[in-house]
Amino acid sequence: MRNLTVSIVLASCLIGPLAYAQRDSGPDQGSAKAGAKPGSAMAKGAAEAKDSSAKPGAKEASAKEAPAKEMAAKDSGPMSEGDLSIRIAERLAALKARQAERAAQQARSQKPRKVVRRSDAAMAIHQSDHWSYEGENGPANWGKINAAWSKCATGNRQSPIDIRNGMKVELEQIQFDYQPAGFNVIDNGHTIQVTVGGGNYITVMNQQYELVQFHFHRPSEERINGKGFEMVVHMVHRDADGKLAVVAVLIERGKPQPLIQTVWNNLPLEKHTTVTPTIVIDVNELLPQRRDYFTYMGSLTTPPCSEGVLWLVMKEPVQASPAQLALFSRLYPMNARPVQSSSGRVIKESN
Repeated sequence: MRNLTVSIVLASCLIGPLAYAQRDSGPDQGSAKAGAKPGSAMAKGAAEAKDSSAKPGAKEASAKEAPAKEMAAKDSGPMSEGDLSIRIAERLAALKARQAERAAQQARSQKPRKVVRRSDAAMAIHQSDHWSYEGENGPANWGKINAAWSKCATGNRQSPIDIRNGMKVELEQIQFDYQPAGFNVIDNGHTIQVTVGGGNYITVMNQQYELVQFHFHRPSEERINGKGFEMVVHMVHRDADGKLAVVAVLIERGKPQPLIQTVWNNLPLEKHTTVTPTIVIDVNELLPQRRDYFTYMGSLTTPPCSEGVLWLVMKEPVQASPAQLALFSRLYPMNARPVQSSSGRVIKESN
C-alpha cells in the first residue's frame, strides 16, 4: 500500500511539469518565434561576446552545466504520451530499487543486535535460575547469583539455625486441621516435593495458615543444641495475606513411616515431571505424637531466602526405616543449607 501511494504521488509530480512543457512546445510557442524582432540575433551575438570576456573559468563552468541543461531541455521538450509513461515507469523502478536497498541495509544492521539480545537474555535466565547445594552455585554464592536473592547473603533473619537456649514458656498448642486430600509428587531438581489439595490448615497465635506443600532435606537443616538428624520434612503453609509458616518435623532412623512410603511409591521417573496418583493421603501421619515445639522468625532455606517466615520446629522426631532413608539418599545425598547465625533472635520453646 505504501509503495502504491508513493507511485501515485511521483506520477502526479512528473505528469504535471511534463504536460506543462508539452503545452508550451505547441502552436503558441511557434507563434512567439514567428513574432521575434529582426535584431534579436544581433543582440544574442553581443550577449555571447560579452559572456566570452567574463572571468577565467566561466567556460569550464558552462561546460559542466551543459549536460544538466541538455537534460532539462530534454525533460521540457515535446514528449509523447508513450514517452511520458516510459519515463514514469523508469522513475518508479529506480525508487523501488532504492527502497529495497535501504530495507536490506537496515536488516543487515539489525540482525547482529538481535542475536546479542537473545544471547544476553539466555545468559540472564541461566544466571537467575541455577543454584545448587555445592560448588560455584552453592549456598555461599546464592546471594551473588541473582540480585533478587541478596537476602541469602545479607539477611539477619536467615534459616536454618542451631536452636539453642530457647525461652521455655507456655506456648499455645498448634491446632492441626488436616484432612485426607489428593496430592501430586514432583522431583524439582532440588528435592522431592508433594503438593497437597486444599482444605488442610493450622492455627497458631490466632492466625490460620493453609498447607501448600511439603518437601524433604537430607540431613536435617535444623540442629537442636548442636545435634543434627537424618532428615527433616518441611510443611509449608500460607495465610490469606501470603505470609508463610513452616512446620519442621525431624526424622530419625527407626521403623518405616507409612506416609513417606506412599510418597516414595509415587516418585516420578524423571526430574521436573509430576505424578498425580488417584489415591489420597492424610498428612496427620507425618506428625509426632507429642506436639511441643520451638518457634522463631526466620526465612526460606532456599533462594530467594525471603525473611518474615514463622518457623515451628517440632521437638519430638518421627522415624523412617533405613531403606526409606537410603532411597532418598540415592536421589539427594545432601540437599541441606548450612546453619545460619541466630543474630540474637528470640527463640521460644514449649515448657
